[in-house]
Amino acid sequence: MKPFHVFALAPLAIVVAAEAPPAASQSQSQPSAVQTDYYNQVVCQKQEVTGSRLATKRVCKTRAEWAREQLSDRQDLEKLQVQRGIAK
Repeated sequence: MKPFHVFALAPLAIVVAAEAPPAASQSQSQPSAVQTDYYNQVVCQKQEVTGSRLATKRVCKTRAEWAREQLSDRQDLEKLQVQRGIAK
């Protein structure tokens, strides 16, 4: 049996920790307001333009929209894999 190395998962833990919503420093009565502010924050990403080596476009969406899009893309991919019999 191969030994399991924890350091292989370290970059994943760093990414997850960096994307986690900030902790509420106020009383427990307002954590939903802090989370709402976090997910309504606008984040911009550069995306490559298809057909060009150098061109990029800047796409700005809220964190909630990015998360919804990522979930939708993942579900579409898994659906295609199941239809083709690739998923295990």
